[in-house]
Amino acid sequence: MIAISSRLLPALFGLFALNSVATAASVTLDDLLARAAAPAGVVFEIVDRDPGALDIALPWVKQAAQRLKARHPGLPMALVTHGQEMFALQTGKRAGNPAIHQIAESLSRDDGIPVHVCETYAGRRGLAAEDFPAYIDVAPAGPTQIRNYEALDYVRLVVPRSSALRAR
Repeated sequence: MIAISSRLLPALFGLFALNSVATAASVTLDDLLARAAAPAGVVFEIVDRDPGALDIALPWVKQAAQRLKARHPGLPMALVTHGQEMFALQTGKRAGNPAIHQIAESLSRDDGIPVHVCETYAGRRGLAAEDFPAYIDVAPAGPTQIRNYEALDYVRLVVPRSSALRAR
Protein backbone atom coordinates (compact mmCIF):
# COMPACT_ATOMS: atom_id res chain seq x y z
CA MET A 1 0.00 0.00 0.00
CA ILE A 2 1.27 3.44 -0.88
CA ALA A 3 1.53 5.94 1.94
CA ILE A 4 0.56 9.50 0.99
CA SER A 5 1.65 12.36 3.22
CA SER A 6 -0.99 14.65 4.65
CA ARG A 7 0.48 17.53 2.62
CA LEU A 8 0.48 15.62 -0.66
CA LEU A 9 -3.14 14.47 -0.49
CA PRO A 10 -4.70 17.97 -0.74
CA ALA A 11 -2.34 18.77 -3.64
CA LEU A 12 -3.47 15.64 -5.49
CA PHE A 13 -7.13 16.50 -4.96
CA GLY A 14 -6.41 20.02 -6.23
CA LEU A 15 -4.83 18.64 -9.40
CA PHE A 16 -7.85 16.40 -10.02
CA ALA A 17 -10.19 19.36 -9.47
CA LEU A 18 -8.20 21.57 -11.84
CA ASN A 19 -8.21 18.83 -14.44
CA SER A 20 -11.98 18.41 -14.26
CA VAL A 21 -12.52 22.19 -14.47
CA ALA A 22 -10.14 22.45 -17.43
CA THR A 23 -11.92 19.60 -19.19
CA ALA A 24 -15.32 21.17 -18.61
CA ALA A 25 -14.12 24.62 -19.64
CA SER A 26 -12.67 23.34 -22.91
CA VAL A 27 -16.12 22.74 -24.45
CA THR A 28 -17.18 25.75 -26.48
CA LEU A 29 -20.40 26.67 -28.23
CA ASP A 30 -18.69 26.06 -31.57
CA ASP A 31 -17.63 22.58 -30.39
CA LEU A 32 -21.23 21.75 -29.52
CA LEU A 33 -22.60 23.14 -32.76
CA ALA A 34 -20.08 21.09 -34.75
CA ARG A 35 -21.14 17.80 -33.16
CA ALA A 36 -23.06 15.46 -35.43
CA ALA A 37 -24.96 14.02 -32.47
CA ALA A 38 -26.45 16.07 -29.66
CA PRO A 39 -25.19 15.57 -26.12
CA ALA A 40 -27.67 14.39 -23.48
CA GLY A 41 -28.04 18.03 -22.47
CA VAL A 42 -26.17 21.29 -21.93
CA VAL A 43 -25.76 23.17 -18.67
CA PHE A 44 -24.63 26.78 -19.06
CA GLU A 45 -22.49 28.03 -16.20
CA ILE A 46 -22.14 31.72 -15.37
CA VAL A 47 -19.77 32.67 -12.59
CA ASP A 48 -18.29 36.16 -12.69
CA ARG A 49 -17.00 38.73 -10.23
CA ASP A 50 -18.75 41.48 -12.20
CA PRO A 51 -22.15 42.26 -10.61
CA GLY A 52 -23.36 43.51 -14.01
CA ALA A 53 -22.22 40.44 -15.95
CA LEU A 54 -25.74 39.20 -16.68
CA ASP A 55 -26.34 42.25 -18.89
CA ILE A 56 -24.05 40.57 -21.42
CA ALA A 57 -24.09 36.92 -20.34
CA LEU A 58 -27.85 36.31 -20.46
CA PRO A 59 -28.28 37.60 -24.03
CA TRP A 60 -25.31 35.39 -24.96
CA VAL A 61 -27.02 32.37 -23.34
CA LYS A 62 -30.33 33.18 -25.06
CA GLN A 63 -28.64 33.34 -28.47
CA ALA A 64 -26.52 30.24 -27.79
CA ALA A 65 -29.61 28.30 -26.72
CA GLN A 66 -31.41 29.30 -29.91
CA ARG A 67 -28.45 28.19 -32.03
CA LEU A 68 -28.17 24.88 -30.16
CA LYS A 69 -31.91 24.18 -30.51
CA ALA A 70 -31.75 24.93 -34.24
CA ARG A 71 -28.86 22.46 -34.59
CA HIS A 72 -30.18 19.86 -32.14
CA PRO A 73 -33.98 20.24 -31.73
CA GLY A 74 -35.26 19.07 -28.38
CA LEU A 75 -31.86 19.42 -26.67
CA PRO A 76 -32.42 19.80 -22.90
CA MET A 77 -30.62 22.79 -21.38
CA ALA A 78 -30.24 24.45 -17.99
CA LEU A 79 -28.48 27.52 -16.63
CA VAL A 80 -26.63 27.87 -13.33
CA THR A 81 -25.41 31.30 -12.26
CA HIS A 82 -23.44 31.36 -9.03
CA GLY A 83 -21.14 34.38 -8.86
CA GLN A 84 -21.60 38.08 -8.02
CA GLU A 85 -23.85 38.42 -11.07
CA MET A 86 -26.61 36.23 -9.61
CA PHE A 87 -27.66 38.91 -7.13
CA ALA A 88 -29.12 41.03 -9.95
CA LEU A 89 -31.84 38.34 -10.22
CA GLN A 90 -33.32 39.16 -6.81
CA THR A 91 -36.96 40.18 -6.87
CA GLY A 92 -36.06 43.52 -5.31
CA LYS A 93 -33.58 44.26 -8.10
CA ARG A 94 -36.01 43.70 -10.99
CA ALA A 95 -36.78 47.43 -11.42
CA GLY A 96 -33.06 48.18 -11.86
CA ASN A 97 -32.47 45.18 -14.14
CA PRO A 98 -35.62 44.75 -16.23
CA ALA A 99 -33.86 43.35 -19.33
CA ILE A 100 -32.06 40.55 -17.52
CA HIS A 101 -35.17 39.62 -15.56
CA GLN A 102 -37.13 39.48 -18.83
CA ILE A 103 -34.50 37.19 -20.40
CA ALA A 104 -34.27 34.95 -17.32
CA GLU A 105 -38.05 34.65 -17.18
CA SER A 106 -38.19 33.95 -20.93
CA LEU A 107 -35.49 31.26 -20.68
CA SER A 108 -37.43 29.57 -17.89
CA ARG A 109 -40.99 30.01 -19.11
CA ASP A 110 -40.73 30.08 -22.92
CA ASP A 111 -37.58 28.07 -23.63
CA GLY A 112 -37.92 25.45 -20.89
CA ILE A 113 -34.43 26.22 -19.58
CA PRO A 114 -34.41 26.23 -15.79
CA VAL A 115 -32.42 29.12 -14.32
CA HIS A 116 -30.69 28.24 -11.05
CA VAL A 117 -28.91 30.47 -8.53
CA CYS A 118 -26.84 29.32 -5.54
CA GLU A 119 -28.61 29.31 -2.17
CA THR A 120 -25.31 28.90 -0.31
CA TYR A 121 -23.86 32.07 -1.81
CA ALA A 122 -27.16 33.92 -1.35
CA GLY A 123 -27.22 32.84 2.30
CA ARG A 124 -23.80 34.41 2.85
CA ARG A 125 -25.44 37.70 1.88
CA GLY A 126 -28.40 37.13 4.19
CA LEU A 127 -30.73 36.21 1.31
CA ALA A 128 -33.18 33.32 1.12
CA ALA A 129 -35.06 31.59 -1.69
CA GLU A 130 -37.96 33.98 -1.11
CA ASP A 131 -35.74 36.86 -2.23
CA PHE A 132 -35.79 35.54 -5.81
CA PRO A 133 -38.76 35.43 -8.21
CA ALA A 134 -40.65 32.21 -8.92
CA TYR A 135 -39.00 31.77 -12.32
CA ILE A 136 -35.61 31.41 -10.61
CA ASP A 137 -34.81 28.09 -8.97
CA VAL A 138 -32.71 28.54 -5.86
CA ALA A 139 -30.51 25.43 -5.80
CA PRO A 140 -28.83 24.45 -2.53
CA ALA A 141 -25.38 24.92 -4.13
CA GLY A 142 -24.49 26.08 -7.64
CA PRO A 143 -21.49 23.77 -8.15
CA THR A 144 -23.50 20.78 -6.91
CA GLN A 145 -26.35 21.66 -9.27
CA ILE A 146 -23.87 21.62 -12.16
CA ARG A 147 -22.45 18.27 -11.06
CA ASN A 148 -26.01 16.88 -10.86
CA TYR A 149 -26.55 17.84 -14.51
CA GLU A 150 -23.17 16.39 -15.45
CA ALA A 151 -24.21 13.14 -13.75
CA LEU A 152 -27.08 13.09 -16.27
CA ASP A 153 -24.43 13.40 -19.03
CA TYR A 154 -25.08 17.08 -19.67
CA VAL A 155 -22.11 18.93 -21.10
CA ARG A 156 -20.99 22.00 -19.18
CA LEU A 157 -20.67 25.13 -21.30
CA VAL A 158 -18.93 27.87 -19.35
CA VAL A 159 -20.25 31.24 -20.47
CA PRO A 160 -17.34 33.59 -21.25
CA ARG A 161 -16.72 36.20 -18.58
CA SER A 162 -18.31 39.59 -19.12
CA SER A 163 -14.92 41.19 -19.77
CA ALA A 164 -14.27 38.75 -22.65
CA LEU A 165 -17.77 39.25 -24.09
CA ARG A 166 -17.45 43.05 -23.89
CA ALA A 167 -14.14 42.87 -25.78
CA ARG A 168 -15.83 41.19 -28.78
